Amino acid sequence: QVQLVESGGGLVQPGGSLRVSCAASGSIFSINTMGWYRQGPGKQRDLVASITSDGSTNYADSVKGRFTISIDNAKNMVYLQMDNLKPADTAVYYCNAILRLWDSYSGPGLVEDYWGQGTQVTVSS
Repeated sequence: QVQLVESGGGLVQPGGSLRVSCAASGSIFSINTMGWYRQGPGKQRDLVASITSDGSTNYADSVKGRFTISIDNAKNMVYLQMDNLKPADTAVYYCNAILRLWDSYSGPGLVEDYWGQGTQVTVSS
């Protein structure tokens, strides 16, 4: 019913930049929060950054000052601009969205949590 599709991952050298995007589609009434998590090899999935529909942001300490999250409520999209990338940033990046769904019969419905399939970001020389 709802799908999250990420794009923009890839290989970049240390100190470089990359932007990943996530588009949510389906029966969406409104966005509560969208965010990015990452999971490195042998590690747990951790929050990188999140943003509410009114623009309030939250960042992991390790990315503050280097990463910027932004949201386009009209397009149901979230972006993560990653600058000054480090090898430690290498991971699969997952988009997360907490959305209020739209029901064609009753209008605004349940709030649900969704995940994208992940996009690989590799920082290496």
